[in-house]
This record gives sequence, C-alpha cells and structure tokens, in this order.
Amino acid sequence: MYLNRTLNETLQKANKTFPVVFITGPRQVGKTTLLEHCSQEDRVYVTLDDPQIRMFARKDPALFFQTYKPPLLIDEVQYVPELFPYIKMIADREKKMGLFWLTGSQQFHMMKNISESLAGRVAILDLQGLSQGEKFNKPFRLPFLPTNNLEKVADLDVKSVYELILKGSYPALYAQEGVDRRLFYSSYLRTYLERDVRDLLKVSDEQAFITFLKVAAARTGQLLNYADMARDVEVSQNTIKSWISILQTSGLIYLLQPYYTNITSRAIKTPKLYFFDTGLCCYLTGWSTSETLEASIMSGAILETYVVSEIIKSYWHNGKQPQIYFYRDKEKKEIDVLIEQDGKLYPIEIKKSATPTTKDIKNFSVLDSISKPRGQGAVICFSNNYLPLTEDVTVVPISYL
Repeated sequence: MYLNRTLNETLQKANKTFPVVFITGPRQVGKTTLLEHCSQEDRVYVTLDDPQIRMFARKDPALFFQTYKPPLLIDEVQYVPELFPYIKMIADREKKMGLFWLTGSQQFHMMKNISESLAGRVAILDLQGLSQGEKFNKPFRLPFLPTNNLEKVADLDVKSVYELILKGSYPALYAQEGVDRRLFYSSYLRTYLERDVRDLLKVSDEQAFITFLKVAAARTGQLLNYADMARDVEVSQNTIKSWISILQTSGLIYLLQPYYTNITSRAIKTPKLYFFDTGLCCYLTGWSTSETLEASIMSGAILETYVVSEIIKSYWHNGKQPQIYFYRDKEKKEIDVLIEQDGKLYPIEIKKSATPTTKDIKNFSVLDSISKPRGQGAVICFSNNYLPLTEDVTVVPISYL
C-alpha cells in the first residue's frame, strides 16, 4: 500500500524548475518509491546499489550515460560521485527541466560534490519517515506554526500516540498488516552498519558502535554531552564526535541548536540530540510495548522527540528549511522549541498532559528581554481540544500535528 507523501507537491514544482532533483534521507524512508510514484513519463530507473552497475558507472561514466539516457532516476547516487560532472554537462547541453532525479542516503557526504558540480541546477529535497499526517492519509499539510490553520489528522489519545511512537515512521511498517517491528529494526541496523557506517568511517569495534547507538538513543531529547557518552561507551570523546557526525550524515539524528544572541549571554550553547525515528530509538533502548514505554522515565523525552521530529518533517516535506531552536539558560529556564519566522520568535512547549496551565508557559517571558518580537505561542499536549490558553498562547493537541 502506497501512502501519499507531503513532498509530492514540492517535487512536482521542482521538476518544472530545475534540470536535477535530488532527494536525500535515511535508508528505507521511501525516496525511490516516492519518485517512482510521481513519475509521469517514461523515466529510466537505475540503482547504484547494484555492484555491477556501480562498477560500470565508475569505470566509464560517459558510456554509462550513453546506456542510461535521461529522463533518468539514479538511486543511491552517493556511491559514484564521478557521475556529477557528466550530469552537469548533460543538463547544460540539453537545457531541459527534470532530466535527472537522484536519491542518496548520505546527505553530508554528497553536499560538496553537488554544490561544486550542480550549483544552480539542482533542487535538494529532504525526506524522512512518514509524518503523522501521512500515516493517516492526510499528507498535504502546512509547515507547523501556531498561527497556521491546523487540522486534526485522527482521534489520538495517550495510548495511540505511544503506539505510533513505538512503531516509528518507516513506510515498510505501514505497507501491510503484521510486519514484525523488532525484526524490521534488527535488519535495518544490520544493513545500516554493513553499508553506511563502513562507507563513512572504518569502525574497528562494531560492538562498541552498537553500544554507542544505544547510549545515544537513551539520551534523545537531552543536551549533547560528549564526555558522558565517551565514558559510557568507553571510547574517546573524539571518537564520539566522529560517530555523532555519522548519525547526522546518515539522517538518523538531528542536533537542535540553542537560540542565543549577544543579549541572551546567559543562554547555553550546547545542542540537544534528537532521533528522527522514535521507533528506532525505542528499539535501541529496549522498549517492547507502548504501555511500558508510556509509564517509563523516558516517556517525556520520547514524546518530545516525537513532536520535534514531526515539526521538522512538516517543513522538510514542504521543501522548506525551518529556523528551529530551543532555549535554555544558566538558571535552567527552558523553552522546548523556538521557531523563528519573519522576524518573530514562536515559543512552543511540549507537555505530557491533557490540561496545561499558565505555569507551563512561564518561561515564555524570557523572550521579553530579546529584541525580536514574540509570535503566537503553543503548548502541544494531549488535550482533546484546540483552544486558547491565554491571549497569545494556544493549546494544540498532538493529533493536530
């Protein structure tokens, strides 16, 4: 079963504007499926996951493009960066839009090649796992902002939200009934270790890297602390920094940056670590049921991870890059999410509660000392109703993400 993706509309627009469209994201999030579903012409498909085709492309790129002519979909293009100059030459010669559709699983690994070879010729779109709206067949939604028109995607209570959190967002888990979640994530990790990790960095101790993944997952929603992680994994801080970059490169984590200015000199400057896929995070941390997860000490952090991931996906899947931050100062006053747009700061608090109060937004007042105006705020929680909490703060049920 194919689930429509929010990125569909942006992809169609990009295809009419650029000769090359590149979709990046982790493995198994549906990049190739999306492109194949959206293709309305006789577009040739070739995957560089195939070792023979990969060798052919590396050995003779010119002959490769004589064999596979545009319009062309090249899957896992990161394996043969030698193709980029030829893609540029063909795009400049043909002067047509939508000649090449590319996918890649290692975003940062390719950015230098793409920026140097295809500058001005390529639309770069980010795809993650299914958003909440996509899971319930309501994909065409605006990027999240408290002032946007928000609509409920489904009736979601605490139990159903934690079931979604535990299951995760990979399309294969929703394609049919009865998919074994633990078997899927076990196989996913094996593929990830054997392909992406070995390509990006020679990890001498695979077991230590697996321990690192579990340690990182246990810290989702927390400030990134290299020293603590290095101690728990029993490797150096430099190794942890290198491995964190691998998770970023693979699209598995997001480092949410703190908001600070010269005025907010007491604000901390350490990012927070979030896993994009809560299902993978739960698998790594050993949760087997949504009930035990919801009752655990990790329930608040994993809920926050889910909401932050949904907010980011709402922008990326609309072809936009959010200006998204969090705030925390040395007095430990914290705002979970800040979205900056059109010169305003929109504060967002995430609460595992059905009845938020004004106490939950008391830290929004720290923005009064910042020169930028404050936009409408929001408390994202388990309330059944979308309603005002104060004149400038709205209660937003999780079901509206």
